[in-house]
Amino acid sequence: MNQAAATLPDDATSQRVRAYQGFTQQIFTGGIRAGQFVSQRELMLLLDMPLGAVREMIPRLEAAGLVKTVPQRGLQVAHVDLKLIRNAFQVRSMIEREAVRGFVHSASDAELAAIEASHHAILQRTEAPDALHDAALLDDAQAVDWGLHDRMVDALGNDIISEQYRVNSLRVRLIKLEQSVITPSRLIPAMLEHVRFIEALRQRNAALAMELLEDHITSARNRVMNAPLEQVRSEWPPNTPRRVL
Repeated sequence: MNQAAATLPDDATSQRVRAYQGFTQQIFTGGIRAGQFVSQRELMLLLDMPLGAVREMIPRLEAAGLVKTVPQRGLQVAHVDLKLIRNAFQVRSMIEREAVRGFVHSASDAELAAIEASHHAILQRTEAPDALHDAALLDDAQAVDWGLHDRMVDALGNDIISEQYRVNSLRVRLIKLEQSVITPSRLIPAMLEHVRFIEALRQRNAALAMELLEDHITSARNRVMNAPLEQVRSEWPPNTPRRVL
């Protein structure tokens, strides 16, 4: 715990943590968007947290590069540009390459089988006649997709790396929310890329796993860089929340 946090009462620290968690959840669901201007009081209402907790949270967001204070305008959420895209995906690639080197040997057969089964379950749901009306499908697919990446990084057992990865993941999700909409045509290829990668892990083939991981990250980065800023897709019903994979 840093010195500033140590001087706060436990309930104040807890509220600040909850405010930060609420902010990240708003990024996940698209409630907070890249480049958006927002005041402290607007954040207070959005996060349903007291103003003091919001103010205590802001330095953490600024240190992570997720927001910046703009005089006379308030707080601006990180703006998406080519530099942010390149930097965020480069950090993601560097951390995940290191994670795969260890995970390919440390993950148990049972864990890999369970991870593979969760991906196949998502793919089966996309084939159902009422898939377009499965309101939870995008949320569940996102949890399965990012869950694998988070698990590999956490398996390193390095809290510093895990924290840096989580912060960078927020940048990646801001980028994807700004520049792409997840649809069945993107969900299925992403899941299939994961399935091939998991098979390499189950074979304990580190070289192939590394290659497939790089292809997967490069594909995700290219989809973002080649996508129009405001895509309109008709594959999901109107008002379906945006999700990122």
